[in-house]
Amino acid sequence: QVRLVESGGGLVQAGGSLRLSCAASGSIFRIDAMAWYRQAPGKQRELVASISSASRINYADSVKGRFTISRDNGKNSVFLQMNTLQPEDTAVYSCTMTINYGMNYWGKGTLVTVSS
Repeated sequence: QVRLVESGGGLVQAGGSLRLSCAASGSIFRIDAMAWYRQAPGKQRELVASISSASRINYADSVKGRFTISRDNGKNSVFLQMNTLQPEDTAVYSCTMTINYGMNYWGKGTLVTVSS
């Protein structure tokens, strides 16, 4: 059974930074795409950033220049460095990975709260 666990969320003031981590464990022999999504209260879930196995990266327009996604294949992990956080970044952030040839797995999410 594959499991994804996020960490690094919390409360931060506007303008501050946080680094989210997501590690996959279990029977894993291949990980393709990794991504971070977020869902703010009363809003639909949205893609924040994604990174392919070839390290091709995409960002939502709202986070370009502020957030950086990266991955460590040796540790089955993906990270999201979030700088210059704003109150509108407040959301539950979840990671997802495509593992073992096409199976999509999700973590339970970590809450990021940005105070003004």
